[in-house]
Amino acid sequence: MKKLIAAVFATAVAVGAVGAEAKDWKKVRIGVEGAYPPFSQVTADGKLVGFDIDIANALCDQMKVECELVTQDWDGIIPALNARKYDAIIASMSITPERKEKVDFTNKYYQTPAKFVRKKGSGIEITQDGLKGKSVGVQRATIHDNFVTEVYGDEVEVKRYGTQDEAYLDMVAGRVDLLLADSIALEDGFLKTDSGKDYEFVGPDFTDPQYFGEGAGIAIRKGEDELREMLNAAIDAIRANGVYKSIQDKYFDFNVYGS
Repeated sequence: MKKLIAAVFATAVAVGAVGAEAKDWKKVRIGVEGAYPPFSQVTADGKLVGFDIDIANALCDQMKVECELVTQDWDGIIPALNARKYDAIIASMSITPERKEKVDFTNKYYQTPAKFVRKKGSGIEITQDGLKGKSVGVQRATIHDNFVTEVYGDEVEVKRYGTQDEAYLDMVAGRVDLLLADSIALEDGFLKTDSGKDYEFVGPDFTDPQYFGEGAGIAIRKGEDELREMLNAAIDAIRANGVYKSIQDKYFDFNVYGS
């Protein structure tokens, strides 16, 4: 009888543990950067705006869940996810093999190439010889940081910044010769501004999946398959019902999703 009671108790504990692990997703906390225009930025009055922000809110609406946006510096954005500060990251994070070791990803929600920017008239070319002795500004711990370090690290000095805006300021101040970042972030966040009027793109589009991944996806903690599938279904739904296009057209005049 004692063995039977023990078995029943063990079963009850196991069932209770499974139930405790199940998550009723009525609210989703989403980590965002808030310093990466036009995808994410904070206005003078403290409001979060941008493509990533609109996408996050649209996905929450589609999933019929409450959406809480949590700002987080880029350097600590994955550790904070795994520390349960929030449930997902929507911050233009490219899906790469290195990141897949730490987090799971949804399918992509957009994909754009990386490019270099130089000062007009500088004559700098994107070749091994053309880059010798030059300095390149990148946002720290990004795919652009990894790419320029691995591919051109012997030719250039890599200067790393906590935010993309800090890199723009040093470019204007003449402390770096080139910038490397997402082409859309560079165009909208720098080249189209008064500060960026004397600068231009140079060189090809960079899209090598080895460095730049499979597009930008939503990161979640390992094993949270239910949330990943909810987000994937919501991405598909807003692309099918026109919501995605309306958000895209607010910021871009081309197909930002890619092929």
